[in-house]
Amino acid sequence: MLEPESIDGRRGELSKALRRVRKKAGLTGERLASIVGMSQSKVSKIETGKLVPSSIDVERILRALKATPEEIEEISSLARVANTEYQNWRASLRRGLHHKQAELATLEATSSTFRYFLPSMITGLLQTPEYARASLASLPGDHTRALMRRFERQSILYDTNKGFTFLLTDQALRWPLCRPGEMSVQLERIAALSELPNVRIGVLPLDRATVPEGPLSTFTVYDQTLATVETFTGALLIRSAQDVALYVETFRLFEENALFGAQARDFVRQAAEAFRD
Repeated sequence: MLEPESIDGRRGELSKALRRVRKKAGLTGERLASIVGMSQSKVSKIETGKLVPSSIDVERILRALKATPEEIEEISSLARVANTEYQNWRASLRRGLHHKQAELATLEATSSTFRYFLPSMITGLLQTPEYARASLASLPGDHTRALMRRFERQSILYDTNKGFTFLLTDQALRWPLCRPGEMSVQLERIAALSELPNVRIGVLPLDRATVPEGPLSTFTVYDQTLATVETFTGALLIRSAQDVALYVETFRLFEENALFGAQARDFVRQAAEAFRD
């Protein structure tokens, strides 16, 4: 089980392990920095735990130090955990949900390719006001600022320099989070957004013959550098190149089994019609 405390502990273990292997190799920090093409201050910050190295940085360092297979396995594992951040929902509530919306807006402004896998609910960028209010109804506090920020974020969909792919399961579309008429409007909005040139909306119907993976959790991949995974208690922010690549591949498997274009729009509009009936 990956707890927040274990993430912090693994970061400390990672810095100590890298320093230990460097000393065993008989290299100074300055010499190692020269070999791997880093600044000496960056190597120092990595070894003192002030900077979490990327998985690629760790790979370069271990190659330069001629680490053993056992050391590579141990330290690479530590690096993957160290490149994972845990955001607790209770902490987000204390700070105010509008801060979370601001963080998401920053991620969206600094990324260009987005992949959203939505097995259970419709994500904020696609939500109507009624659905958005219903999605926050069970959370304490004043939601006004959070909702305003969420609706402001939706303008990013019209930036044609960015590309969005949303994959929604049948359940995500049909889960009755708000009243039937409001759900119908929400689904019509999704169908309309799929007409945008930079927005792809895919649907995974329940009657597909075979899908190679189970829809375990909601996740988003920003470019190919960050994956966020949502749980009931918080969210994991994963920056390990190896793990992000796995989420990209998982997304691709679902994507290959989804309906897109006119087929997806027909499916979504049929679901909207069912709510009207």
